[in-house]
Amino acid sequence: MLLITVGDNPERLDSEASFAALCGVSPVERSSGRRQFRRLNRGGDRQANAALHRIVFTRLRVDRALRTTTSAG
Repeated sequence: MLLITVGDNPERLDSEASFAALCGVSPVERSSGRRQFRRLNRGGDRQANAALHRIVFTRLRVDRALRTTTSAG
């Protein structure tokens, strides 16, 4: 899915920030006058966002399992 999102023009993604914006996971500044907030970008490719979500949580689960098995031995 991520390869489809990048498409035929991978050179348009010149940084991690541009890839994050494309997938909709980049922070967006928001201000209410006195306070400044950050929220996640609601734009971007939702399917790529879902793919990133699955990748991250799978890695977290696998890495946690690896840490517990290696520290027990």
